[in-house]
Amino acid sequence: MNHGESAYGLWSLVILNSAIFIMFAFSFFKPHTARDWRSFSAFSAFIVALFVEMYGFPLTIYLMSGWLQTHYPNLDILSHDAGHLWSTLLGEKGDPHFGVLHIASYVFLGFGFYLLSSAWNVLYHAQRQHTLAISGPYAKIRHPQYVAFVLILLGFLLQWPTVLTLAMFPILLIMYGRLAVTEEKEMLAQFGDEFARYTKRTPRFFPHLSSASPACH
Repeated sequence: MNHGESAYGLWSLVILNSAIFIMFAFSFFKPHTARDWRSFSAFSAFIVALFVEMYGFPLTIYLMSGWLQTHYPNLDILSHDAGHLWSTLLGEKGDPHFGVLHIASYVFLGFGFYLLSSAWNVLYHAQRQHTLAISGPYAKIRHPQYVAFVLILLGFLLQWPTVLTLAMFPILLIMYGRLAVTEEKEMLAQFGDEFARYTKRTPRFFPHLSSASPACH
């Protein structure tokens, strides 16, 4: 198989892109507690692992190279487009950046960062006033920041799936779930009945389809 110039080994892009997305997320999340830092560090590790394979060393492509060359003999596995594995596996033609999944990934990423920003704005003012955050996205779900992180991770997985990020994703889901439960215990101890009433009317992660829906936990 002949291929052009490798799209990998671009470590400056790994550093630049990782820094941009991590700092962008940090500007909204602003971790303070040890729990916040664990959550943010796990997210950052996912981002670094993603861009290392996107521009640095294509571990997933190398691991799948034999299978890919057998089933897709005309595929240039060292090209950047080959890293969009969903496009390859689904048999999409043309530039994968204009594929349905890639466009969907932008929707997930955009809404994820929007939700993260909106949630932080509410939480910031609530913390300054020592009150419970129950407005904005917190009026719909109890943990919009964790949901935002998951949407961002899903967006990246739709763009560029890798062995490491696919393995990390369920671990991060479990981690965020446990952090949410721990956070709720702390909020119950701090706000008592006010938080208990809030949990009864506001679901944890998935918003009600209608305001008349019963609370789910």
